[in-house]
Amino acid sequence: MSSPLHLAAACFVWSSAAAFAAVSATEAARLDADLTPLGAERAGNADGSIPAWTGGITTPPAGYQVGDHHPDPYAGDIPLYTITAANCASYQDRLTAGHLALLRAYPDYKLIVYPTHRSASNPPRIYDAVRRNATTANLTENGNAFTGAIVGIPFPIPRNGLEVIWNHLTRYRGVAVIRHISQAAPTPGGAYTLVDFDDEFLFNYCRPDATAAGLANTLIYFKQTVAAPARLAGTILLAHETMDQVKEPRRAWIYNTGQRRVRRAPNIAYDNPGTAADGLRTIDQFDMFNGATDRYDWTLVGKREMIVPYNAYRLHSGQLKNADILHPLHINQELARYELHRVWVVDAKVKPGVSHLYPHRTFYIDEDSWQVLVVDQYNSRGEMWRVSEAHCINYYDALSFWSTLEVHTDLAARRYLALGLDNERPMYNFSAKLTPADFSPEALRREGVR
Repeated sequence: MSSPLHLAAACFVWSSAAAFAAVSATEAARLDADLTPLGAERAGNADGSIPAWTGGITTPPAGYQVGDHHPDPYAGDIPLYTITAANCASYQDRLTAGHLALLRAYPDYKLIVYPTHRSASNPPRIYDAVRRNATTANLTENGNAFTGAIVGIPFPIPRNGLEVIWNHLTRYRGVAVIRHISQAAPTPGGAYTLVDFDDEFLFNYCRPDATAAGLANTLIYFKQTVAAPARLAGTILLAHETMDQVKEPRRAWIYNTGQRRVRRAPNIAYDNPGTAADGLRTIDQFDMFNGATDRYDWTLVGKREMIVPYNAYRLHSGQLKNADILHPLHINQELARYELHRVWVVDAKVKPGVSHLYPHRTFYIDEDSWQVLVVDQYNSRGEMWRVSEAHCINYYDALSFWSTLEVHTDLAARRYLALGLDNERPMYNFSAKLTPADFSPEALRREGVR
């Protein structure tokens, strides 16, 4: 059951001579031929275990109403097999090093593998933008930004690791979105305190009227209000996600309820601790990876067929309670769904003379959506330290493939962080009415009253 690396000859660091060249019109025409509009392979694999892409989910299941937790369109699927510590050697060429480490660390850990469904889809206007971007997008000379693209991902036919990461950073997640989620960091014994977040996003880059000139170097506007527990409630983080964060660092502010003041927050970046995460994730692990790319050399290893979390509608269910998911040491793996998919593999190693909590990270990025699905994170001794998973669904009311739950597992601490729990909270609102003015420091000052 070997799954050889595709593009094996293309194992290079982003700064190769071809790094800055947009693809030709002939190459771009593949997006309407053998490639999907986002650049994935339309065809299935040789043995049929990965089917052909036929457009993903484009209409909701019967009975779905906006505001519902999204019903599972694959609820009738029967598992194909289950991977445990006892049999993982038979599947190791399709497992990340992090998943192998989890299987070996926890005797009851398992990966239940289901039939593969290529459910990811985006609106037609996103596909149109990607076609335009393919022949005009270029990395800047230092790779910390790009030019010649707007609305859709810039590099559907990537030549290097940085282009793949930029596709993740600019992928479509809707335009104006409000979500209500919870976070938990259980102790090894299973005790936890929920932290409730109310998040607001304005994906400036993907707005229908977006222009490169009008971006003002701002990809995303983001605001996060802590709703619980009481000791943290009312704290608000505001961030303007800039494109070139070396040239212009992320603009961030914090409203502190104790001081009743808005202050700049330059430490909301890189490997500083994530909000109320008990030290179990860094700022740049939110959404699996975000922020500046300049501390790493990014190597495109190639494409592999791998077993990854996918179509996590059971974990998303409004019929579950948080306690059904949050077990000691790891989430309830009976509720997690894994499938075989083709993923881009990108290896990131810290540049000489630069520091980061994770000197080495390996990213596994879905070919159909450009969503990072799994990240293996190593410590300074080269040992597997933390494993991150994005359990994703197609939010078919918005045609957006995005995580419903992130799980960041610390093998050394024997703890994990679950971010995005939405089972007991209202569903995402993809029709929110938000403008850049709602994300100004002045608006934050007006809002910051407890």
